[in-house]
Amino acid sequence: MKRTDLGKLPCSIARTSNLLGDWWTPLILREAFYGVRKFDEFAGRLKIGRNVLTQRLNRLTDENILVRKRYQDKPLRYEYRLTDKGRALFDVLAAMIRWGDDWLAEAAGPPIELVDINTGKVIRPIVVDAKTLKPIEPRNIDVRKGPGFPNNMKL
Repeated sequence: MKRTDLGKLPCSIARTSNLLGDWWTPLILREAFYGVRKFDEFAGRLKIGRNVLTQRLNRLTDENILVRKRYQDKPLRYEYRLTDKGRALFDVLAAMIRWGDDWLAEAAGPPIELVDINTGKVIRPIVVDAKTLKPIEPRNIDVRKGPGFPNNMKL
């Protein structure tokens, strides 16, 4: 089935979904955040077909989310590292972790915990306003057209 390209819509959720909107891409990014770098490590940990992994890694490198670096010449092998743009996606994944922990965890509790390396304490991510550092509550938010919204469209 051919996917609808959402990348040109005037909506940041649509554009981000266009990039991350299959089930493998966020999992590949999760593994990259866990320190996985090599193709065979991704394939083994995710149990993903090599053709699908190749497609997703190519897309992530084309989008400058990952960068491919050669680490071996014979045979030629590459590792994949997160770029600044890729590392910025951690906020998205952390929000997904929090939501999944709150709403989908089994009785035993969350399957993983995010831990502050300095304190050893569990971190519970929240979304905050970058200026005020106050948590964002949907009931306190309104939406208006931004500078990039097309003039010929309605909100």
